[in-house]
Amino acid sequence: MVTESFSFFSAEQTTARWCAPRRALTPTPATSSATSALNGTAHTVTLVPATSFTERREWTIKPYIRRTMSGIPEVTITQLDSTSASSPAPACTVRHHVPAIVFALGGLTGNYWHDFSDALVPLFVASRRYGGEVQLLVSNIQPWWLGKYEAIVRRLSKYDAVDLDRDEKIRCFPRVTVGLRMHKEFDIVPEFSPDGQRLTMTDFTAFLRETYSLPRAAPISLKQTPEKKPRLMLLHRGHYRKIVNVPEIVKAAEKAGFEVAISDPRFGVQVDELARSVNSFDVLMGVHGAGLTNAVFLPKGAVVIQVVPYGKMEPLAKLDFGDPIVDMELRYLEYSITAQESTLLEMLGPDHPVIKDPESVHRSGWDKVAEYYLGKQDVKLNLERFTPTLALALDHLRQQ
Repeated sequence: MVTESFSFFSAEQTTARWCAPRRALTPTPATSSATSALNGTAHTVTLVPATSFTERREWTIKPYIRRTMSGIPEVTITQLDSTSASSPAPACTVRHHVPAIVFALGGLTGNYWHDFSDALVPLFVASRRYGGEVQLLVSNIQPWWLGKYEAIVRRLSKYDAVDLDRDEKIRCFPRVTVGLRMHKEFDIVPEFSPDGQRLTMTDFTAFLRETYSLPRAAPISLKQTPEKKPRLMLLHRGHYRKIVNVPEIVKAAEKAGFEVAISDPRFGVQVDELARSVNSFDVLMGVHGAGLTNAVFLPKGAVVIQVVPYGKMEPLAKLDFGDPIVDMELRYLEYSITAQESTLLEMLGPDHPVIKDPESVHRSGWDKVAEYYLGKQDVKLNLERFTPTLALALDHLRQQ
């Protein structure tokens, strides 16, 4: 065993954690192929149509993926009436020959999973068609965020991102998209990709492997090298939802035939370093949480084991990680703990509604669900129950 520390409206046509409730997603982005004049500090986009429109239109869009998020300025979009000279478009001070994408940071970004689900995956979908020839304009800009994910952002756009909130220029673009679209949590629906691209999560993970020059596109082949042991990375959380019997889990995994490494993710870790480390493993295992986002760096065909906390949390676990992991063409295994494997049982007793009736807790609202099932429990895996999951992971790798 080893221990590692890693802690909008298109212009050809008008289409226009800690833990937060998940259904409040942004409306469809607005994209326009009309000449678009963008005033950053005023948060306005003026569209000059190439064809006649009978009336002037105006609407607003919050360029962050979750529309209920506070602190994100809205962008006002004005569609001019091309037959009217009474309200001409503002004069351009800078003319761009590439399209633009306007989006916002802040909100829940800073949480590793939300960085991908709320920003990087939707930005990949919106920008990939341009092959880097696109200008990004960012509201509520977070320089540290752009620095952390610089390698990814640089491959999506060849140009320095513009701080929208402080940009006093009137920038004109041939095409502008305001806001990003989330298809599903941390996932891509090919049919919803713009311009008929039919992008998938495997396209995204392949893009990441290219971006970070990750060497492995496939896991270990136990058919070809039966003498080698597959590598398992065990994510060890330092706070809530941590596994409290890590040494016993390590021994069980080693006995099953794995080489095990414990990873203690840190916020400040360099993404390229983390990507290379994760890519060297065949299995990623952890309790439901942001660390499982690192599945994006695994080679296709590798295994992810998600340990689901007690409290009827399976639907959330499937939405956040189960479905996306399958769409990455990884093998997904889910292990749901019982009340006896949760520290909530000792904390609250068997007759407490949190233990006895989780459905009643869910009916009471998200706040209580998050408080108890995500924020107050740790996990002690029952080795007899869990060992068959390790066997399933090994069997999958033997078939590669």
